[in-house]
Amino acid sequence: MTHGRLLLLCTLAMLAFAANSLLCRLALQQGSIDPASFATLRVAAGVAVLLLLARRRAIAQPPDWPAAAMLWLYMAGFAFAYVSLSAGSGALILFASVQLTMFSAGLRAGERFAARGWAGLALALGGLVYLVVPGLEAPPPLGAALMGLAGVGWGVYSLRGRGKTDALAATAGNFLRALPLCLLLSLCLWGSWQAQPRGVLLALASGGLTSGLGYVIWYAALPGLTAMRAATLQLSVPPLAALGGVLLLGEVLTARLLWASCAILGGIALVLLSRARKS
Repeated sequence: MTHGRLLLLCTLAMLAFAANSLLCRLALQQGSIDPASFATLRVAAGVAVLLLLARRRAIAQPPDWPAAAMLWLYMAGFAFAYVSLSAGSGALILFASVQLTMFSAGLRAGERFAARGWAGLALALGGLVYLVVPGLEAPPPLGAALMGLAGVGWGVYSLRGRGKTDALAATAGNFLRALPLCLLLSLCLWGSWQAQPRGVLLALASGGLTSGLGYVIWYAALPGLTAMRAATLQLSVPPLAALGGVLLLGEVLTARLLWASCAILGGIALVLLSRARKS
């Protein structure tokens, strides 16, 4: 894979993740849909779009049930956690969990950064903390635990994607196998169902576009990334989502957001420009 194609895939994937964060925030924090229904509709929409594109290739793929289970864990944990967490708390816990999961796997596999890479990681992490920590209160334990599990699920799901050669078929198969788990969870919580048209539309858009197609792009990019670089790259999502909130939701552009975005994106650039090495 050429560097230009890899950069394009990574950029598109991060933009999709940031857009997905905005859609989820709009649906869940305004109470227009319950978390279980949101996760189920999100996965169902992803299944519909991906099977339409992949057709029989998804079913012909060897089933990756661990990846499907981790996808479900991320979807469900993310949706239920944001019922009680603020956007800043959720982002910090989620990406800290993703970092720990993927870095642990990378270090265990012998991946290492050069000095410039470690400096870039420290800069990006510092920018994330600077962006989300001020004004945060101690998060509710249950919400924090659910978001931590969501981060572990996403980290493992990303790691399993690094060995896939057919990103579209693999993603479609994972969504297809995660759907029964979401349906089972919804049935167990049928008494709390709540779905307004706005929430349904946001869930469908999140699943069919920014999740389904975004995850295909991410799976296509992962074979060209080490686990540690893939983990660091995802730190760009919070500032991109915050900037999207400024452009699309009328949120205020602050000096803190600008400085934090520069630190995070500059740190990621240092990581991507540094040479990875094996221990």
